[in-house]
Amino acid sequence: MTTPNWILPISQPGKTGGENAIFGDALYPSVFSWQLAGDAEFNIDTEASLAEIPEVSEDGLTYTITLKDLQWSDGEPITARDVEFWYNLVEANKEEWASYREGGFPDNVDSFEVVDDKTFTLTTTEAYAPGWYLGNQLNALTPMPAHAWNKTSDDGEVSDLDRDPETAAEVFDYLVSASEDPASYDSNPLWDTVSGAWTLESYTPGGEVVLAANENYQGADAASLSEVVFKPFTDDNSQFNVLRSGEIDYGYIPASAIDQQSVIEANGYTVEPWHGWSITYMPMNFNNPETGHLFKQKYLRQAMQQLIDQETISEVVWRGAAAPTCGPVPQEPGASGTMDGCAYGFDPEAAIKLLEDNGWTVNDGGVSTCDNPGTGEGQCGEGVEAGDELRFTLTSQSGFTATSRMMAEIKSQFSRAGIELEIREVPDSVAVTQACEPGDAECDWDLSFFGSQGSWYYPVYASGERLFATDAPVNLGRYSNETADELIDATQFSSDPQALQDYNDFLAEDLPVLWMPNPVNRISAFSSDIQGISPQDPMLTMRPQDWSRG
Repeated sequence: MTTPNWILPISQPGKTGGENAIFGDALYPSVFSWQLAGDAEFNIDTEASLAEIPEVSEDGLTYTITLKDLQWSDGEPITARDVEFWYNLVEANKEEWASYREGGFPDNVDSFEVVDDKTFTLTTTEAYAPGWYLGNQLNALTPMPAHAWNKTSDDGEVSDLDRDPETAAEVFDYLVSASEDPASYDSNPLWDTVSGAWTLESYTPGGEVVLAANENYQGADAASLSEVVFKPFTDDNSQFNVLRSGEIDYGYIPASAIDQQSVIEANGYTVEPWHGWSITYMPMNFNNPETGHLFKQKYLRQAMQQLIDQETISEVVWRGAAAPTCGPVPQEPGASGTMDGCAYGFDPEAAIKLLEDNGWTVNDGGVSTCDNPGTGEGQCGEGVEAGDELRFTLTSQSGFTATSRMMAEIKSQFSRAGIELEIREVPDSVAVTQACEPGDAECDWDLSFFGSQGSWYYPVYASGERLFATDAPVNLGRYSNETADELIDATQFSSDPQALQDYNDFLAEDLPVLWMPNPVNRISAFSSDIQGISPQDPMLTMRPQDWSRG
């Protein structure tokens, strides 16, 4: 796995990768753990959670949460005060929290109160659907060791600094600064105090991460193994070569090498696709000062979507290890792998006609140009000028053979409609295609892809407040639509499945992004004598404390 580069359990923009979530959960798990399968109340995994099932008041406003009797690795008890510490830092520094969206958590909290050492309450400003609020708002709620971290410098005095917004900002800056120094992760005493099943044994920036079992952990899911070593690789082929030689216990088969599955199994590995509660997509930069006005033309988005042959790419390029994405809500298991529910199929002729019907001269193999500017019928649309060209740069992930082949296929199909793509591969495409403000002259990315292992893994509810709402924290392309915002809001207040369906249907058709083939997270291969890896969590949690050798 990629070396994690963020340790503080308050996420920051650009630090939300899956490797950081796995790393954080091992050391500083959130209050609740989740499971999609089964009929657990609110989808809460009661055994793995740090707290009991919450009590919700009759008016739906107040959540009473009681922590289990657990302790920090230094022997101090985990208390409601530790959860309040996290909450106070998030509230005072919410603009710098990657999960923040105006009006969402913590704006929608009317009060947070510590009842006693083990109990606290959260009272919301409105009565939300409890399952959504717990699964998508309180999913990040995490105890942090107030007795060790509530200070503003290494030798500073620990006190209740978080309870004053001004000093809470100073504590936050201190902790963020420490987290921005990965080279000190295994030597900074701050990170010695953990609540999870693991402690950090050693850390090499860009290299190996070694976790050791937390000997003072009191949870029901204490680690069976004494140590786990995570190794990074420069690309999927180099990882596969090590896996094939039997030098790692748990790796994956790249889509390009799936025909070697029998060889891997013969070497003593169990092979199992890791399906995700996820979607894959390609954002368009609506705020690009040079090309944003083009992406705002719905007919162009429709044409581009109709030039992406999701079914063929899934089967041929990904060797069957991907399935079409039809909209913002993942397909039901029975429909996965089909185009059921997709508003747009692969149809190059229809794409070309859309461009021609809207004022473009289509140059097959060349670059199409706007020859009929204006906002009337048959014209190119608002902001599009005569001579404007369909020429874009696509920033994509490097290190994935299947991704490179997929982009070459899309480039070829786009060229049939005179849409020229320059493909630029970088190691971290998210970092260089962050959301841009209107009018930012340096905001020069056009299209972005970061879905080689899925673009977005959902929490329990696949609602869009973090992805596609106006100014949402992970809305990298800055898509904005009033109807979409209303439908997203509706999913937060209603437990009726139709609310989520209505949201999905509108965005599937309106195209806030281009829907792309959704790969399985990976085709896992693990030593057959290791128990506890299977079944793999569709929400991408990796819990090495559940693993053991037979």
